Amino acid sequence: MSTVAVWLIILCLTVVAMVYIFWNYARIKQMPEGTAEMSELAGIIRSGAETFLKTEFKYIGIVLCVVAVIFCMVIEKTSGISFLIGGLMSSIVCILGMKSATYANVRTSNKARESLSIGETVKVALCGGSISGLAVQAFGMFGIILVLLLGEFCFDGGVSHVAESRGFLVNLVCNPTMMRISTYSLGCSIVAMFNRVAGGNYTKAADISSDILGKLRHDLPEDDSRIPNTIADFIGDNVNDIAGNCSDLLESFVATMSATIMIAVTLYQVAVHKGLEIAEQAFTNASLFPIVLAACGLIGCLIGLGIANFKKMGDDPSRELDLSTWISAGVTVVLGGVASYILFSNYDMSAYGFKLGWASPWISSVLGIVSGVAIGIITEYYTATEHKPTRELAEICTEGEAFVVTKGDAIGSRSCLMPILLIGVSLLISGVLGGTYGVAVSALGMLAFVGATVSIDAFGPIADNAGGLAEACHLPPEVRAITDKLDAVGNTTAAIGKGFAIGSAAFATVSLITAYVGQYTEIGADPVLNFASFAVISGGIIGGALVEYFSAVLTDNTIDSAKLMADEGDKQMSVPGVLEGKVKPDYNKMIAMAAHEAIRKMIVPSILALVIPVVGGILFGVQFVGGLLVGATIVAIPRAIFMGNSGGAFDNAKKYIESGMLEGHGKGSAAHKASVTGDTIGDTRKDVVGVALDIFIKLMSTVANTLAPILRSISLFRF
Repeated sequence: MSTVAVWLIILCLTVVAMVYIFWNYARIKQMPEGTAEMSELAGIIRSGAETFLKTEFKYIGIVLCVVAVIFCMVIEKTSGISFLIGGLMSSIVCILGMKSATYANVRTSNKARESLSIGETVKVALCGGSISGLAVQAFGMFGIILVLLLGEFCFDGGVSHVAESRGFLVNLVCNPTMMRISTYSLGCSIVAMFNRVAGGNYTKAADISSDILGKLRHDLPEDDSRIPNTIADFIGDNVNDIAGNCSDLLESFVATMSATIMIAVTLYQVAVHKGLEIAEQAFTNASLFPIVLAACGLIGCLIGLGIANFKKMGDDPSRELDLSTWISAGVTVVLGGVASYILFSNYDMSAYGFKLGWASPWISSVLGIVSGVAIGIITEYYTATEHKPTRELAEICTEGEAFVVTKGDAIGSRSCLMPILLIGVSLLISGVLGGTYGVAVSALGMLAFVGATVSIDAFGPIADNAGGLAEACHLPPEVRAITDKLDAVGNTTAAIGKGFAIGSAAFATVSLITAYVGQYTEIGADPVLNFASFAVISGGIIGGALVEYFSAVLTDNTIDSAKLMADEGDKQMSVPGVLEGKVKPDYNKMIAMAAHEAIRKMIVPSILALVIPVVGGILFGVQFVGGLLVGATIVAIPRAIFMGNSGGAFDNAKKYIESGMLEGHGKGSAAHKASVTGDTIGDTRKDVVGVALDIFIKLMSTVANTLAPILRSISLFRF
């Protein structure tokens, strides 16, 4: 079967997935919203989310168009088109995920109100989440196949083709297909960075200010509609945890596919240059395998989520969600093994470093899949209220804020070792069995069933919003009991999702760095990053420092915005009648303030990740940039895990106390107020800094890959 035929079959599979996605979307919209008050508040949330996205994408659209023109002028004239396709795919996924979540939240509340059944309510929330998850995988694959088909039929034809680039201002020797793949990935990356930075600022400024007003200044229940910041907080859950997370994992998914293909090309060129015998079809299959593996994962996700969608669910939401993940991962493993056997069993793949023949890439992918599941389990242990670390954190809240912060920091630091050990061992074994290609395939394996992981992660903010709406609309206690249970599960799935996002970023960045070294190396030469070079060492040190600086900028921005919103909320709550519930606060003003601050403060940190590799490469060369990427990755991964897990533990320790599990220390107690302080610290960590760091290192690596052919030619100082 020809390469184009395989691409077309996979393209048809993505279309089938899209049909299923839009069928679920239509089904969600047809469900009733509930009472008039529920419908009104849901409409405000939906409208605010749409307004934010429209405003944000005006800026994103300008950046995408400007960068696309630059690519066409100075790199390769078709690379701007693929860059825009990447931005478009990421934008579609964000918008679709946001809209589905803002329809599903109120319908989840209403299903709990009508059925009083946990199982039926879970199905509605998971249905809404599956739209986001499957869209990430389907649209990400659709875009990359579209880019490959455009190259095949409209431009140069052939992944291994090497030609003079046809930029309008310069001519550089490059592989135009690789350039289009790289710029497609970069288009996804830029949208992800803007979404994560702006979304994180929006949601946490609203959340922190709402907690300060309700729990510390006015002693009101969480999500009370008298707090003007509450609705902005509801919107923020969708802005960051849905739109931001969708674009984040779409970018990781696309980056690993792109890196694997680029490494396949580099290894083939090295083998040919050395005179090694390698069949053309063997190279073709190595280029096909990442897309075929992703297709196997998509089939697994459709089966796993489809079963959850149609089966009768019990009263244990965690069990039902875990079942979907295991089915998706299991199908991916089986089909991935079949694909590896079909593509590699008849060829000598020693030039690719395969130690166990056709089984090498399959084992590498399985290692990535196992790592992804294991990182989720480890994250759950350190953040869920059912386990010792979070319970100990809740218990120490009786001793005051200093103990809370210190204990939370210790939990975050301790939680770093096992995930990083897993990542390191998996990459090491993958490298031994399959060389640099095996490392990239391991990264892709972790993301091959990303549709299921994002779906279950999206369940969290939908359930959170559903619980908030039930509180704000004063639904009966039995309804709140259902939504509270879903919310507690959603907090854990959200923490697991963040752990998975960070772990996948580590894998993706390693594969991107490996691909980058191959991109700047002369054709046919062995790719080498010389760690004995002072350029690499100095780049590594600076890269680590930049991670800390980036974290500080994001934290300052969020706290500044939260203080402004808390002060404005206080002014509104001092208006006669607001606290008595007779006058509604000005929700729209708070929503507009959150959006304005988020958009205003997303520019500088987002541009940093774009500019740093360019400036560093132009001044000091490709080896310096390689060190920069390695140093940033080494510092960012443990930092991000620490931020995510300590933040998740802080959040759930507060929830543990609020649920009455700490005897004698309920809501309003000194222990509760101490836990709120911890949660306020944790909010910025887990939802702003932690999730943005993985985008930061991926975006820098993607920029470096895209510009490597230029940087190797124009650096001012070569070391």
